[in-house]
This record gives sequence, C-alpha cells and structure tokens, in this order.
Amino acid sequence: MENVVTLSPVTRFSNRVENYVKYRPSYPETLIPFFEEKLGLTQEQRIADIGSGTGLFASILLKKGYRVTCIEPNEEMRKAGEKMLGQYLGFESRKHPAEQTGLRKHSVELITVAQAFHWMEPIATKMEFLRILKPGGHIVLAWNLRLSNTPFLQAYAELKAKYELDADHSLRQNIPKLQEFFEPQTMIIDSFPNVQMLDFDALKGQLLSSSYIPLPGHSTYDEMISALAKLFVTYNENGLVRMEFETRLYWAKM
Repeated sequence: MENVVTLSPVTRFSNRVENYVKYRPSYPETLIPFFEEKLGLTQEQRIADIGSGTGLFASILLKKGYRVTCIEPNEEMRKAGEKMLGQYLGFESRKHPAEQTGLRKHSVELITVAQAFHWMEPIATKMEFLRILKPGGHIVLAWNLRLSNTPFLQAYAELKAKYELDADHSLRQNIPKLQEFFEPQTMIIDSFPNVQMLDFDALKGQLLSSSYIPLPGHSTYDEMISALAKLFVTYNENGLVRMEFETRLYWAKM
C-alpha cells in the first residue's frame, strides 16, 4: 500500500471514493435559507464549488435549482460527482485545481469550498478566487467538524487519533490563519447542527473514507477494525450510533 504521507492532495482520496460517496456526512439543508437571507443568493447567480470532490456540498444547492460549476482535480472523485449530479440542469464539472480554476474573470457571485480548503495553497488560491469572483461576491469555507461531547464520540476520536497515519487539520479551526485568508475583509463564522445515524458498516465506511486512516493490507488495519467493532458494540442503540457534527462556515463578502 502506498504510504499516505507521500500522497499529494490531488490523489490521496482516489482509493477511498466509494466510502466517501456512501458514508461521508452531507450538509444540512438549512444552509440554503442562510445563503439566501444572509448572502443574498438568488437563482440567477452563479456558484463555483472548488474542490468539489464527490459533490456532497454542491448537491444541496443543485437540488434547489441553483447553478453550480464544480471544480475538482481528482479524477476518481470528479467522476463520482458527475455520476451523482449529472441529472441536474444547473450542474457543470471541470478538472482544475483551486489555484487555477479555468473560470473567466469576475464570472461567479459565490465561491464555496467544503472540506477541502486545508489541501489548497492559500496565497495562490486567494488570488484565483479574487480573479473569478465578482466584486461584492462571497467566499464560504465549510467544514463538518465532528464533535466529541458524548462518550461514543470521545471514544471514536481517540480511536482515530491512535491509528491515523498522517493528519493535517491545521486550518480547520485555525481562526487567525483563516482570517488572514479573508483580509482585508472581516471573516464571519456561522454554525449549524448536523447528525448521522450509522450502523456498523456505515461507521466503518466513514472511518475508511479519511485519507489518513489505514486501509486493508496495512499492519494496523485488522487491529483497528477490531477496536472499532468493540466500540460499536459498547455504544450502539438498536444497531445505530449517533455521529454528531457542527457544520461550520467561515465566510466574507469580498
């Protein structure tokens, strides 16, 4: 198995796409009225979802009739997104990195980045976002942040920390670094509850969707899955565990 530490951000999810599509949490539909009321989003405006992956974030916008151009450099993830979102008339898919989207200057009113900004080069990405964003448009960086406020969630966090091979979450809650990205504008933070109910297969699939978690063939894989099974037996209720997230948005009008 290729060492995860050596994988580039563009390729490190390629062998995890199926689990990513099936088991990663989506985003709450309450984001739509937030975008409409706080950001003034309308159906006529154009959205660019950068680092769109398998389309989890774009899907909630497309379902409501919005036009979204998905930019994703990873071949496997982009194809999974195209398969899932191809039914929507407002969907467009392009193979580009965040730092060079291929979009026209001042062509979008809203840029979203969900669960991906920490893989991007901040300076080059900001220059590109300001190039493609219309004056007065918005940039929204989103993450599903797993909580640890229950015995199950705490135990799950400890399991992931024990077996992770390489994890860089430095930007996900690094407020000063994120604020620096939005300067000279003031960054605003909003949060929304997000919950999944998972059986064991879904819990296992979500664990394996993380790019820094061992896959079959790694020396610690069997031990990790055994520990996960014990955790599930301890904490499940009626065959399900409650995975709780805080969907956090960092945004500004540029």
